[in-house]
Amino acid sequence: MITASFVFFLLIFLGIGLASVLSSVKTREDYYLASSSVTPAFVGLSAVATNNSGYMFIGVIGYTYSVGLASIWLMVGWLVGDFVSSFLVHQQLRKATERTGEASFGSVISKWTGGDMPVWRRLAAIVTIIFLGSYAAAQIAAGGKALNGTLGWDQTLGAWIVALMVLAYSSAGGIRASIWTDVAQSVVMLAAMILLFVSGVFEIGGISQVIEGWRAVPDYFDLMPPDMIMPGIGGLLLFILGWMFAGLSVIGQPHIMVRFMALDNPKHMTSARVWYYAFFAVFYALATGVGMLSRLYLPELGSLDPELALPTMANELLPPILIGAVLAGIFAATMSTADSLVLSCSAAITHDLPDGRVDNPWVLKAATGFVTALALFIALQGSGSVFDLVILSWSTLAVAFGPLLLLLAFGWVVSQPVAMIVTISGVTVSLLWRYFGLHNMIYEGMPGIIVGVLLGMALAKRRKPHARELAEAT
Repeated sequence: MITASFVFFLLIFLGIGLASVLSSVKTREDYYLASSSVTPAFVGLSAVATNNSGYMFIGVIGYTYSVGLASIWLMVGWLVGDFVSSFLVHQQLRKATERTGEASFGSVISKWTGGDMPVWRRLAAIVTIIFLGSYAAAQIAAGGKALNGTLGWDQTLGAWIVALMVLAYSSAGGIRASIWTDVAQSVVMLAAMILLFVSGVFEIGGISQVIEGWRAVPDYFDLMPPDMIMPGIGGLLLFILGWMFAGLSVIGQPHIMVRFMALDNPKHMTSARVWYYAFFAVFYALATGVGMLSRLYLPELGSLDPELALPTMANELLPPILIGAVLAGIFAATMSTADSLVLSCSAAITHDLPDGRVDNPWVLKAATGFVTALALFIALQGSGSVFDLVILSWSTLAVAFGPLLLLLAFGWVVSQPVAMIVTISGVTVSLLWRYFGLHNMIYEGMPGIIVGVLLGMALAKRRKPHARELAEAT
């Protein structure tokens, strides 16, 4: 019954993705941007589903299981940083997409001010392919691990299922297929989290019993996270600041930002934000609640692996058909990120690397197939930590693109040499920060973004005449 329920949801996702081909147009702009015709609701829900990979189901819940109420500062920091960055960049990026007529994240940035930065554009494409490709491999591997841990399926088989489904609907409908399936997957993800939370509260005996149980766990209501770099309010503020920069790092993720580039009208950005942040806040709060509930329901996991909390709770609390739904939610989170990563890599290959534009739809699909195959190959090697690979990719992309986007959004004229310096310096600082182990104290994207922005402001000494208007518009 569990397997049947899981397969049922997978077939729904596949069917929705394939159905999108009926609305597709065989152009490069439609394949990578859905002809910039996506409604605010679909943009918001798709961006949330893409952002919330298996990390939310596994990493956040596992961390919350261990530290308790203090984990809310992850949510607060991330959402505040993400929200601030959306007002600084998102609408300006959508306008630049329309102004440049480009279909890829890198090319829009390259031609933001009217010219072109071909050397930087190729550098951006290489960074995108390496780190988004690795990110996609991590998501495919995570899907295989999820099936192995819950259904007992071979991990290799699970990776193949993720890759083949992503290839099937992404190559058929491009970004539109990805967005349509994201919306369906976001609904399943939210329903799965609500099911677990309500079932957990009911099983323990109600809200009052839950609160009493939490109070009985030593330090579980302590608002000071255990992994702060210094004690007291100062340490807490640094902890939150680090997570704010992690949330701000969304602007450097091509697979997420392309959703906002595909919005039907720049004036609808506020509506897209409402959908995005309302869903994100509810989902994040539920994930935190489930993590805290799992500490009461599964106290033995503390000596094993707290990141097994969600699938273990599902197996013990829910009937088989609903276990399949929860598993589909975890799997959906993995796929919704993987398909977006694959398409962004494909856009970098066909649009950012070559001198001329590639418009042949079969070449675009072939690039998607190549990226999917490469990501699957990496995933099947089974080396390295999925979590570490995702964090490394996320932070590197953030410092490669984030500082430059902030400068451009505020009207700075950035020449190609300055853009190269900003990108290379940000990436170098971030990687060195991680190499010396400082990322265990402060998220490595924070110093990388700060250094990139400061260098850009020092070197790009002219502003556009309409810089003030741009700043006020954000």
